[in-house]
Amino acid sequence: MSFADHFSGHAADYARFRPHYPPVLFSFLAGLAPTRALAWDCGTGNGQAAVGLAEHFAAVVATDPSSAQLAEATAHPRVTYRVGAETGSGLADASVDLVSAAQALHWFDCEAFYAEVRRVLRPRGVLAVWTYGIPRVSPAIDPLIRAFHTQTVGPYWPSERRHVDAGYVTLLFPFPELGPPLFELKVDLELPQFVQYVGTWSAVQRYRSTLKHDPVPAFANQLLSHWGSGGAALPVTWPLVLRVGRMGG
Repeated sequence: MSFADHFSGHAADYARFRPHYPPVLFSFLAGLAPTRALAWDCGTGNGQAAVGLAEHFAAVVATDPSSAQLAEATAHPRVTYRVGAETGSGLADASVDLVSAAQALHWFDCEAFYAEVRRVLRPRGVLAVWTYGIPRVSPAIDPLIRAFHTQTVGPYWPSERRHVDAGYVTLLFPFPELGPPLFELKVDLELPQFVQYVGTWSAVQRYRSTLKHDPVPAFANQLLSHWGSGGAALPVTWPLVLRVGRMGG
């Protein structure tokens, strides 16, 4: 299986330091589904979305092409993890109530994925894809984060990242869209935790690999004087961009 693998080498850090999605997001999505029998979470990574969906669906199948990512996934009695790409879920025709792709669509062959979505969704089934970009902390810290993101490691972002920066409006979405409310991720993080999260960025990984140098310690030093007493916890916010569509029938 060939895929653009930017995360297997640090799957444990990805599982530990990536933010988790708000429960209200999954409640909203479950309310749109025709039934709550089965959901497919495609590009599940460590299962951040799959576990959230499992609170509302009888069963969740969660697929990812990276076995290393799945090895770090959170176990849940209603989630079945499988190695697999967006082109083949292994699910029966018209069997799925909800398909989700969390922070993953920009890595997909979208046309092939949408063909699989059309095959597995039952009539009135729902597709939900979402992404988040640059986090916000405070007026003093936010410009430092943007500079690090865009300038320091900017040249090392994979080309697919442009779709995240554009809020997914540059990606084809051939389903009648529903107008979702606004959601955001919000987590209180100490400075070391935030720095570890930044270290999971694909651009940081490529920077380290290419230049044999880690840009994160210098960035952490920049943040330290603005983060508060001893790097104590501050609220970090990621606005979510959500696109939701429904199958006809």
